[in-house]
Amino acid sequence: MEPYRSLRSEPASASKGVEVLAFDTFGTVTDWFTGISTAVGDAVPGVDAADFTRDWRGRYGPILARVEAGELPWRRLDDLQTETLHDTATACGVAIDDATATRLVHAWRTIPGWPDAADGIRRLRTRFVVCALSNGTVALLTDMAKHNGFDWDVIGGSDLWRHYKPARETYCGLAALLERSPDQVMMVATHQSDLDAARGFGLRSAFIERPMEWGGAPKDDAGSPDNDVHATDLHDLADQLDIP
Repeated sequence: MEPYRSLRSEPASASKGVEVLAFDTFGTVTDWFTGISTAVGDAVPGVDAADFTRDWRGRYGPILARVEAGELPWRRLDDLQTETLHDTATACGVAIDDATATRLVHAWRTIPGWPDAADGIRRLRTRFVVCALSNGTVALLTDMAKHNGFDWDVIGGSDLWRHYKPARETYCGLAALLERSPDQVMMVATHQSDLDAARGFGLRSAFIERPMEWGGAPKDDAGSPDNDVHATDLHDLADQLDIP
């Protein structure tokens, strides 16, 4: 079989050799805080919707880590989000019935994209293969894409490899799926831990600033000089990659 040959023009130095841009979704291309806090405010009376949303999101990383450590069996993100939702409700002193839980968990499929996201993805797609690489399932990410007009070439959901980032199987799994080497894939994220993990497995990295990800609450991620690119948004990323 002949080796893969790129049909695109010579890239900017920051992305030389890169063929694929793999995007984190929750926070990087979507504003989960606005979407979920609005849903919580509508569905759970008597709580501070902002605090509830931040508490719920704060339980996301730890439960994924327990799955990857083998403490919990692999389950779809919706199932894990349902568990942490009930834990959050208990901590806030409220009860949530099954119908409300389903409504809130499915709200993650319709969170709004950042204003630059859909157009930025389309612009980047003129030169690169653009992919979602997320801990959401293929179904969840497909619904999110339809809702926001994200024109992904490929949707890389966690159920394809039954692992969650920052596991090696996710980053290298996407590269293998697309028949690329890891260094031909650039991870695009607003979470430095995601980028550090990707770089550790041989991928390139682009940090996207999303200072309002937590709804105005402090955000630790400021990017690292180790990243190949640091951009204010997806259009700035496209500018730095010399895309018209």
